[in-house]
Parts: sequence; structure tokens; C-alpha cells
Amino acid sequence: MNAILEELSKCLPDTHEAVRVTIRLLAALIAGAVIGWQREHSGAAAGLRTHMLVCMGVALFVIVGADVGMDQSALSRVIQGIAAGIGFLGAGAILKMKDSLEIHGLTTAAGIWMTAAIGVAIGLGRIGTAAIALAFAWFVLAIVIKVEPRVHHPDEHSQP
Repeated sequence: MNAILEELSKCLPDTHEAVRVTIRLLAALIAGAVIGWQREHSGAAAGLRTHMLVCMGVALFVIVGADVGMDQSALSRVIQGIAAGIGFLGAGAILKMKDSLEIHGLTTAAGIWMTAAIGVAIGLGRIGTAAIALAFAWFVLAIVIKVEPRVHHPDEHSQP
């Protein structure tokens, strides 16, 4: 029994470490929620929970990699693996409609990819950088969609 308790006590972080990890994971949860809420509100396939889990999961991969003492090149490989893995998740969100020859889900896939990138920044402790990226991502998803029809079809939106 002592061996079990001793092993478990070695695994627990000290207070400083627990606060640092909690702040980063909470920041990732919030960032994922912001993007996920917008996607959910837009009716996208990947919504609130998906983006929250992606952002927190990516942040956790980076936090753990950095905490175990990985050097820059090893951490770079972790991030490369994340980018490739998220690509597969995004690919699952993309649908090609046979009848109309249209492709749907590219924005959802790009949103998942951006959420992962924000998670990397948060995992590395760059919460300010992640906040700026989050603001820009939200702008693209929530605001640009309102002006996009005017860009593609300017004649339909002109005043007589």
C-alpha cells in the first residue's frame, strides 16, 4: 500500500505547477468555447464541445511535452504531429455533395485547425498571443460572414 501511495504522490504536481497547468487548461477551455460557440451558433458540424476538447487536448500535449523537459526540436515534432492529426479530424468535417458538386465543411475544418493552433500557443504559455489569435479567428467567423455575400455578389447588395 505504501508503494502505491508513494507512486501516486510522485505524480501529483506541486501547488505552483498545479496552478500553472490549471490556468493554461482553463484558458484553452475558454478559447475553444469562444470558437465552438460561434460554430454551434452557425450550425456547423463541429461545435462547442469539439472545439473545447481540441483546444484543451492540444494545450495538454504541449504542456506535458514541455514539462517532461523536451528540447525545442522534440517539442517541434509534437506540434507537427498535432498539426497532422488535426488535419485528419478536419478532413472528417469536409463533405463533398455528389449531386451539386459542392464542398461543405472547409470553414469548420479550418476552425478546428485554428483552434488547435491557439491551443499550442496556450500550452506554450503564450496566452496573450492566443488571445489575439482568438480575437482574429472570431472576427473571421462571426463578422466576415456578414460581409462575404457583398464581396461575392456586390450588385445584389447595392442601393438603387
